[in-house]
Amino acid sequence: MSLWEQLDDRPVPAWFDDAKFGIFIHWGPYSVPSWAPRRESVNVSGEAYAEWYGSAMRQEGSPYRDFHLRTYGARTTYEDFAPRFRAELFEPQRWAELFRRSGARYVVLTAKHHDAFCLWPSRYAWNWNSADIGAGRDLFGELAAAVRGQGLRMGAYYSLLEWFNPLYLSDPEAYATERMIPQMKELIDAYRPSVLFTDGEWEHASEKWHSEEFLHWLFAHPDVGGEIVVNDRWGSETRGRHGGIFTTEYGEVGFGPDGQELHMSRERKWEENRGIGASFGYNRHETLDAYMTEKDVIHLLVDTVSRGGNLLLNVGPTADGLIPVIMEERLAQLGDWLQVNGEAIYGTGCWKARSDADEDVRYTVRGETVYAIFLRWPASETTLTAPGLSGKTRARMLGLDEPLTCGQTVEGLSVEVPVLPPERLPCRHAYVIRFD
Repeated sequence: MSLWEQLDDRPVPAWFDDAKFGIFIHWGPYSVPSWAPRRESVNVSGEAYAEWYGSAMRQEGSPYRDFHLRTYGARTTYEDFAPRFRAELFEPQRWAELFRRSGARYVVLTAKHHDAFCLWPSRYAWNWNSADIGAGRDLFGELAAAVRGQGLRMGAYYSLLEWFNPLYLSDPEAYATERMIPQMKELIDAYRPSVLFTDGEWEHASEKWHSEEFLHWLFAHPDVGGEIVVNDRWGSETRGRHGGIFTTEYGEVGFGPDGQELHMSRERKWEENRGIGASFGYNRHETLDAYMTEKDVIHLLVDTVSRGGNLLLNVGPTADGLIPVIMEERLAQLGDWLQVNGEAIYGTGCWKARSDADEDVRYTVRGETVYAIFLRWPASETTLTAPGLSGKTRARMLGLDEPLTCGQTVEGLSVEVPVLPPERLPCRHAYVIRFD
């Protein structure tokens, strides 16, 4: 058995499958210019990511460079944004309370993105971290403490590559062994994250990154080895094939080193990660049309969980430490929905008996209980044709006290849904009927 096969066989910690929903946060010096092209003006979603500003502004003819020269001038470098990343309005407790209110069970913050700027006082990033320059604070540590104080798990995003590191550019393997792996170990030892979301793996194979070596160390770690969740971004050949959970990004698996679109090669626990807008980092150039609606967010969570995945929904704070109000609102709205319907989400499984005939219905299951999640208000008398429902005799809509009448017909399981005035609806945009 190869090393990757051994690592692949490690079970995904049960807490992660039960959690279903987490918050992703992209925050760093790129939050100062906070700009990217609008999604409709570029070819692929990755060209509308504000967190790529530091690299894209150096590319001749790119819209990022044109914006930078027009706004800041040729003498302003990306490094000049770090002292302006001051986080003066950052209140970690308030963030953590919002995340708990949203119904999220874990949080993943960009400890280090591709620009190599660290949100903790790393000894491998002197004067290029939030404690040494700009905010003068251990931003990761402060948020980790607040998040755990709310009963949530804390995770870290870590980029394997560094755009501007001379050692990485000249000798990537030496960079991996002399800087990257020691720095990742420093991060793990200091903060004991429950999730390690790596990224930036695509430029080299996992052998050059020494990924297997690091993962063996990580899973043997006495403090986190049994709990930590990792993803599949460990080398140009691993995404959708090897590692821990598999990842999709705005619905895509990604692309291999040859530019070919990747597809997941085997069944595995997976996680969709995307922003509420079209960018992960805050993009002040986006308009309302770029943001998901309340209905979009609820339906995305329902659809993802019904297919066996978790949703890692991203917010992009401003440089001064505020989460944009529209993002706050979406999280609060999702939390309101989960207050009513959380039992159909948390700790459930993907129901193998689901039917494609009920296209406006998604299913989850816990034990013998099946949850039918309607993406629109069901008709007063609706019939479900999914196999496996025939033995169910009791039905109830979550958020309503009275039971529903159900019975087997030739077409399937018939359910009588009450006609309700708007003020009596238990929630908005998706409605759950529990069958026992």
